[in-house]
Amino acid sequence: MNLYSLFSFFHKLFPARSVFAHCDVPCGIYTLEPAKTAVATVIKMIEKLYVQVPPADNADRREWLEFENTLARCIAVKEDHAQLCKKELLILWTDYFKPEHVALFPDLHEKFWKAAKLCSRVKQEVTMEVALQLKTAVEEIAEIFEKTHGVKS
Repeated sequence: MNLYSLFSFFHKLFPARSVFAHCDVPCGIYTLEPAKTAVATVIKMIEKLYVQVPPADNADRREWLEFENTLARCIAVKEDHAQLCKKELLILWTDYFKPEHVALFPDLHEKFWKAAKLCSRVKQEVTMEVALQLKTAVEEIAEIFEKTHGVKS
């Protein structure tokens, strides 16, 4: 019996099942929670940036450094979480959603493309309006995601 015959025999006894996941393991875990949390963090950082008040002109060096440090940290966190949101969206777009889902939601690719572009804009700007647009885009994708559970792929 050659190796091919042996594997064919085992395949008949134990047929392979289709599995789907966002990683190569495959773990089969998909969720929009990381993207939602990332957007919430972006919004919180923008809020913090807008409430920061520069020290008085005659403030000492320490006060200015603390102010600038807070700005830098908020901006860095905003940037990191906008990128995290994009990463999580792209995982779902490229690994979870299948042609069957696109057939049910023909604008799916457009929604993901716009959301990814909004992630980039959030990094480029400090605009609450854009951050809220991203939140809405993620929520729309989350609704579609929930509706796709149970769709055969």
